[in-house]
Amino acid sequence: MAKEPTVEEKLRQLYELQSIDSQITEFEILKGELPMEVRDLEDEIVGLETRNAKLESNIKDFESEISRHEANIKEAENLILKYQKQLDNVKNNREFDALTKELELQKLEIQLSEKKIKQVSQDISNKDETLKATQERLDAKQKELDTKKVELSQIIEKTEKEEEKLKKKAEKVRKKIEDRLIKAYDRIRTSYRNGLAVVTVERNSCGGCFNMIPPQEQVEIAQRKKIIACEHCGRILVDNHIMEDMTETKEAVTEAED
Repeated sequence: MAKEPTVEEKLRQLYELQSIDSQITEFEILKGELPMEVRDLEDEIVGLETRNAKLESNIKDFESEISRHEANIKEAENLILKYQKQLDNVKNNREFDALTKELELQKLEIQLSEKKIKQVSQDISNKDETLKATQERLDAKQKELDTKKVELSQIIEKTEKEEEKLKKKAEKVRKKIEDRLIKAYDRIRTSYRNGLAVVTVERNSCGGCFNMIPPQEQVEIAQRKKIIACEHCGRILVDNHIMEDMTETKEAVTEAED
């Protein structure tokens, strides 16, 4: 049966995990806003491409509409020629009036189609201008995205191996810590932007929120007999010598192994 770790050992494990996670966070800071900027640019580009596709579809619809009106004009012109020939062979006023009326209707049809073509042509011109502006913006965003991706790729290339090593190390330490403490640790970490869940007492203050720690509580923290959280921010508090003790312990273990 495995021996239950002491409170001091638990505190050391938590502090060690925090140290590793803080190094991983430094790599994230090094990347800065680049991953988010890349995602935002990719989303924006998808939106612009969708808008371009819609504009192109609208232009095609307008062009089809113009083709229909041109066909109407052609048909009306053919009918006008037909009715004009028929006028030469009318037998009475009734036929003449009917043909004249048809001629007028076809001429009105041509005028209406020409008006529609003019309107739709203007719509196409407007859509073309919008499409051009959107394409220019898309090209600029694509260029910006390519640059950001190169920057991010270079950073990842430099840090990936070390970051992966730290993550494996963190996972190894995590397995030593009981679930209850890990859950508390993760909950506190996600509550703060800097990801600090375990902090040392610096200048009589919490290393996380910088509020004063009462002298008696500092003594208890230094004794490492129980896990103490800051009453102001909830972070787990350890004394600022725990790192030195951890280093000494590791060196002792190494010497013993040798």
